[in-house]
Amino acid sequence: MFAAESLVRTLINQGVEVCFTNPGTSEMHMVAALDRTEGMQSVLCLFEGVATGAADGYARMADKPACTLLHLGPGAGNGLANLHNARRAHAPVVNIVGDHARDHIKLDAPLTSDAAGVCRPMSRWVGCVSDAAELSTMAVEAVRQSYGPERGVASLILPADCAWSDEEPDVLDAVAMPGPTPVADDRIADIAAALKAADKPVILLGNDACREAGLSAAGRIAEATGARLFMDTFVPRIARGHGRVSPKRLAYFGEQAIEELGDADLLVIAGSKPPVAFFAYPGQPGELTPGSARSETLAGPADDVIAALEAVADALDITATPLDLPDLSQAPKLFPDEALNPGYVGISLLRHMPEDSVICDDATTSGMGVFPWIEHGPRHDWLCLTGGAIGSGMPQAVGAALACPDRQVFALCGDGAAAYTLQALWTQAREKQNVINVVFANHSYLVLNVELARVGAGDPGPAAQQMLSLDNPKMDWVKLAEGFGVPGQRAATAGEFDDALKRALAASGPQLIVAEI
Repeated sequence: MFAAESLVRTLINQGVEVCFTNPGTSEMHMVAALDRTEGMQSVLCLFEGVATGAADGYARMADKPACTLLHLGPGAGNGLANLHNARRAHAPVVNIVGDHARDHIKLDAPLTSDAAGVCRPMSRWVGCVSDAAELSTMAVEAVRQSYGPERGVASLILPADCAWSDEEPDVLDAVAMPGPTPVADDRIADIAAALKAADKPVILLGNDACREAGLSAAGRIAEATGARLFMDTFVPRIARGHGRVSPKRLAYFGEQAIEELGDADLLVIAGSKPPVAFFAYPGQPGELTPGSARSETLAGPADDVIAALEAVADALDITATPLDLPDLSQAPKLFPDEALNPGYVGISLLRHMPEDSVICDDATTSGMGVFPWIEHGPRHDWLCLTGGAIGSGMPQAVGAALACPDRQVFALCGDGAAAYTLQALWTQAREKQNVINVVFANHSYLVLNVELARVGAGDPGPAAQQMLSLDNPKMDWVKLAEGFGVPGQRAATAGEFDDALKRALAASGPQLIVAEI
């Protein structure tokens, strides 16, 4: 036995049961340890961005960390975009990055890099193993740091010689992990009083406040005070569907968000921070809190926002009332011969999506078009692109399917976003996952065409148009999917998509539908 086995066994004892990996030479003793040790499932990913995105999706649905296993600084660098999304989602991830043996670093071999420096911008904690004897204690610390109390990415840098050492550190038993920080009673009382006194209060929900229990409590508060409920534009996980409280999603564009918040005189932040514009625009404000509103924070991302919302609701002395359930038999009519658009995709999901599905949204403009149609449809969890780094949808679906193998998972992807991490299809096929990938093929970075006009950069010429166009050549997503072992279908009308969705749901294993819009 070598030290890496103690690391793996210790991680298992802390509840880490899945490793998304793309290893190299420096990680071979970790590979061997995973092979020799029962209790942790190893999932091979063809690209590090798939591994990190899968760890993000797993964490959002399992409420605990998986680990990654990446190869040196360049491997970690390949996974940074989805680690950024995980960081913004406050998703617990244990990111293990192999490094050269300690006495080899001074030789400046071709793959030598500052692995810790690569990880640091996307991590809430970085630990570097300096001796094999501390391997188990560092593993426990990495898991503990991922739990927070402000959850996030904890990166552990593992030199190869510490992994292969025959000095076996003790395998550590499970330790208690930190939970969210309780919100003080006087803060609860202050927020309840402020809501009672306000004429036009708004509550902005983020992070765990958008889970079912948080939404239920927020609904009780809104009933008591007349507060309008909004949620961040991109929250990690939203509980949606019939019988659930449905806050309004704050508009993506800053000027629209300012108009929505309008004449509020109180803005209560629950689980998030005061809203800001996604980007800076000439002559536009970056802060979106109305000038007429006082801003008060009930709870931030590190706080127990669900308990805080429930406590405020209790302080207002309002009990929950049954919600009116919409008649799902009255789904909007589908016009089968009409050209496909995101709204028709939403209507098809409303008609056919199984209860308790999971939707991983990486479709930007098209996802916004699907979102409202299933607001009161079958119950589901919707995972947003929290950090704005596209390429999350298909990898996130890998992780969500590992966390929830009995639930139907959908990945809604723009064609530009899907091209970042289409290697995830191979992992879906290898693991025989219950994932339906919908690729919206508009053959363009559509949102960037909108942004080009908004930033005041002038009318696009031929060179600018080519930098935002994906139609020369057009990607054949059916062939790409089949090349990775995933059956593909193409739909250009509302009826074709509806039929394709029914076939995909009836089939086993992963599927892909190209939505030509």
